Amino acid sequence: MLVHEARSAIPPSFELVGPAPPDTMLKLRLALVRGNVSALETVLMDVSTPSSPLYGQHLSKEEAEAFMAPKPESVAAVDAWLKDNNIAVSKASPAGDWLSFSIPVSKANKLLDTQFSVFNHSASGKMSIRTLAYSIPSDLQSHIDFVHPTTAFVPPLKRPVFNFVPRESGSAPLVNRTSNAVPASCQSQITPACLQALYGIPSTPATVKSNQLAVSGFIQQFANQQDLKTFITNLRPDLPPSTTFSLQTLDDGENPQVLSEAGTEADLDTQYTVGIASQVPVTFISVGPDNQDGDLSGFLDIIEFLLSETNQPQVLSTSYGFDEGDIPTALAKNLCSAYMALGARGTSILFSSGDGGVSGSQSQRCTAFVPTFPSGCPFVTSVGATADIAPEVAASFSSGGFSDIFDQPAYQANAVNTFLNALGSTNAGKFNPSGRAFPDISAQGEDVEIVFQGQFGEVAGTSCSTPIMASIVALLNDLLAAEGKKPLGFLNPFLYSTAASAFTDIVSGNNPGCNTNGFPARPGWDPVTGLGTPNFAALRTAAGI
Repeated sequence: MLVHEARSAIPPSFELVGPAPPDTMLKLRLALVRGNVSALETVLMDVSTPSSPLYGQHLSKEEAEAFMAPKPESVAAVDAWLKDNNIAVSKASPAGDWLSFSIPVSKANKLLDTQFSVFNHSASGKMSIRTLAYSIPSDLQSHIDFVHPTTAFVPPLKRPVFNFVPRESGSAPLVNRTSNAVPASCQSQITPACLQALYGIPSTPATVKSNQLAVSGFIQQFANQQDLKTFITNLRPDLPPSTTFSLQTLDDGENPQVLSEAGTEADLDTQYTVGIASQVPVTFISVGPDNQDGDLSGFLDIIEFLLSETNQPQVLSTSYGFDEGDIPTALAKNLCSAYMALGARGTSILFSSGDGGVSGSQSQRCTAFVPTFPSGCPFVTSVGATADIAPEVAASFSSGGFSDIFDQPAYQANAVNTFLNALGSTNAGKFNPSGRAFPDISAQGEDVEIVFQGQFGEVAGTSCSTPIMASIVALLNDLLAAEGKKPLGFLNPFLYSTAASAFTDIVSGNNPGCNTNGFPARPGWDPVTGLGTPNFAALRTAAGI
């Protein structure tokens, strides 16, 4: 037996309670080493780079799985080990790169030559069973990526949007506009009409029903149909009031329609996809409570769920994330590779960059800057936030920075190096200048109007900007599909090349944190607002529509 993963100490936000009861059942997952991830990355870049002769030639489900599948010898060796220990497993991913099984703590301790213990997450009071190190047979080291959750001390997922602020009068905000000019009311309240005027987003209905937009839902945030109808009736009166979303569930997820159970995040995400991506089919994917104990199971499950679909959505919008340092490196890389596989199949994956400026997903004390995940994965598109309208400025909460896990990808090297050269020695030593830089783009994220539990009011955060940007991508995909063209798929090589000039550059503001002013927004790409905010007409031209 050789130690396979280990951490030197208990993370500061957790405390040891004591040994885990030996008869407690553990749900474990085993990640097998994938067959050819490096070749899959080459394919992803080929099908996602506009100058490539293979641009748009996305992989089929079976083709992507062939890259992700473990080698037969890995499967055989791991199966034999588990069979020798009388452990029955099930395949937990379409490519067979994940296995799952349940065994009591006593057996897990013996299998992995470890001692599982109970730990308490101080801030939430949630208990989890973890270990600081585990071992596997030496002859399986090259076949097993990791066993999960073992050393993964991930704080429970938090609701990302800022507090809902009800409108004092209770009345609906202004919506009508008589010209293409941005209404003055948009300076204090952002509505679909504001975004249509500000970014040139068309109100004409989409026509291609096979072009779909999916929204992730976690931590029992439920999307309410009644709130959506009130939103559509008042703020998109040109759409049929019955316009709504469809529902998919996994991990015992649900979406009850009792108004008092509506969630601000879920309402926001569905209202600004249904309400901006006019008549694009929208699906709300409600992931069950398994994700609440902080092991990322919901994040793993939703991506494997989408990879298992033959006709997966062309856009996935997720307004949740973590501090990168809370995610074990092996787990972060594994999940990032799954995003790569979905991107190679033609799905644009967008994540909010976070709301803590340079201090991470949410504001906190820190000395070194805190990158966020999944924004630091180079195979997703990270969305920051802006505020104001004349002109737009960086929202001070907009998370941005540089990954400590993932290297800077070639597609953004020129843009990032230009920023770093201009930055000079400011904040030197507080971030990794050679890491994957984020966000990539941004959109409005302050004073965004929603309907929550029957009331009009405002929320803020990169949770707002992400569904807005996802809707724009979905509308572009609709226009492409109407011409018989492929969807945009993985966006970043397109964004940093052909489409780089299709964004309004944000040149003022910053994202403070860690007792600093953070990074400045400046001409060109910056780690506050990325390339800037979208110009729909220019993006349409860049996409060749």
